[in-house]
Order: sequence, then structure tokens, then C-alpha cells
Amino acid sequence: MSSIESLFVPDLQPALKHPTIFRKFDALNEGESFVIINDHDPKPLYYQLLAERGNIFSWEYLEQGPEIWKVYIKKNQPVEGETVGQIAAKDIRKAEVFRKYGIDFCCGGKKSLKQACEEKGLLLADIEIALEGARATAKIVENYDRWSPDFLADYIFNKHHQYYYDEAPVIYELVMKVANHHGERYPELLQVYKLYTNLSKELDEHFAKEEKILFPFIKALVLSKQTGNVQEVQSQFSLSAPIQMMETDHEAAGEILAELSAVTNQYTPPQDACNSFQFLYQKLKELDEDLHQHIHLENNILFPKALALEKELRK
Repeated sequence: MSSIESLFVPDLQPALKHPTIFRKFDALNEGESFVIINDHDPKPLYYQLLAERGNIFSWEYLEQGPEIWKVYIKKNQPVEGETVGQIAAKDIRKAEVFRKYGIDFCCGGKKSLKQACEEKGLLLADIEIALEGARATAKIVENYDRWSPDFLADYIFNKHHQYYYDEAPVIYELVMKVANHHGERYPELLQVYKLYTNLSKELDEHFAKEEKILFPFIKALVLSKQTGNVQEVQSQFSLSAPIQMMETDHEAAGEILAELSAVTNQYTPPQDACNSFQFLYQKLKELDEDLHQHIHLENNILFPKALALEKELRK
């Protein structure tokens, strides 16, 4: 790692910091890397890279403050074979294997199985065997990959958005109540309150963008193909920019969920927890599972289908 070139960001003029880092990243060949050194957490850069370049890089903190932050940035080589997201999209039963081994098939769904295993320190052969075993289960599952984009968008709204709208107020009341009553003895509850508040803000804004912009556009694409009237779609903005924005939002929400899971010990309440305390952690766990399924359906199935349809109509 010591031989890798470093960039000391505080030496750059404020207006030149991100452009300089982007130029350096764009000049990398696949598999090459560099380290940025900063005087504060450069996380906003991560989201900008994700939004403007897509999920084609690795981001690893080497040092995290309080005075110096060092981040290792690598341009990834092309994915060989199916991604973990594509594997889960074809057979949702395999998503249970990914959950068991801590492999992110939602926000991290664009990684190859080999890459995901290497990052987790898992043996590829062991995971492949587990995935084959998942196929043998008798569980009947929906084949979301066969659904049309407009039907899938409606399904996501009716099942996942509505679930959140119903459950969010209940969880908020529980978080307030439990944190007020038990926060002094269990200070992690104050962090749970803060994280859940941030998550709710993220989701409220994200769902509004999907319902007002993205989903109607996807439905318009399907209608254009059905009617043969593609002129209006061809004059509209590209779908790729809004989808990149949605994937960036998913990444942010996924990080908050990971923090919530860690703070709550994977949503495990203490042994002497009261009923409300236990109910809160149960509700948070259910929300976590629902959001991961929601993100999977969008990142790995709906968005690729919509982009493929748009490409077909813009020929």
C-alpha cells in the first residue's frame, strides 16, 4: 500500500478538490488505485463518485480521523460472470444465502460473486455450494425478473412504499418512547433515535422522487412501446441520471441500516428489555428486511429493465 500514489487534498484550492480527484480517478486503468488524504471525512466525494461514475470503484478507509482521513480508491476491473444482484434477481431464494453470509446483494449487487467473497474473506467454492443448495428448496417464490417494468413499479409502490408509510409512524413513536424511558441506562438508544430519524428523512425524500418522477417515466416507456409512439420518449431526458441518483440514495440508506444493525446488535434487545423495547427492535428488523428486498427489486431488476427498454426505444 505504501507504494501507491497519494493525493493530499487540503493543499488544493477548494474549487479544484473534487475535479482534481475525478481527473485522477478517470486517468486510472482498471485495477489501478490511489490514496487521498484529507482533513475531514471525504464521504460526500464517495456519493459524488457513485452518482457520476457508477459502481465501478472500491472505497476503503485506511485512517478515520480525528485529524487525518485516508481513503484507498481503486478503479475496479470489469465484472466477470453474473453479479450477485443478477444471481438474486433470477432466484430470490439465493438472496437468503447472501444474507446468511453477509454478502450485500442490494447496494453492492453489481459486484461479481468472486469479488464479494474476496471482500468478505469467504471461500468462493463454499458459497457456490450453498447457492446450489438454495435451488433445491421447495419454497415457492415470485419470479420478479419476468414482470414488466410498469407492473414491478406498481408492486414496489403498493408493497414496499405503503409498508413504510404504515409502519414509519409506529416505529417513530416506539423510538421516542423507548429512548426517553431507557436512554440513560442504554445510551445506544439515543443513537438508534438519531439513525432512524436520518433514515426517515432519506426515505421520505427518496420515495417522493420515485413516485413523482421515476415511476411515471418508466410507465411512459412501457406505454410508448405498447402504442408505438416513441417520439415523446425520445425527446425526454435520459433515465440514466435519475437512476444513478436513486442508487446513490439506496447506498446512503443502506449505510444507515448497517449502522442501525450494528448499534442494536443485529436488533437483539437486552435480556431485561420491556415489551416496548423488544417490539421496537422487532419493528426495526422487519423494516431492515423490507428495505433490503425493496432495494434489491429496484437496483437489480427494475432499473436494468427500464434502462434496456429506454435504449430499445431510443434507437
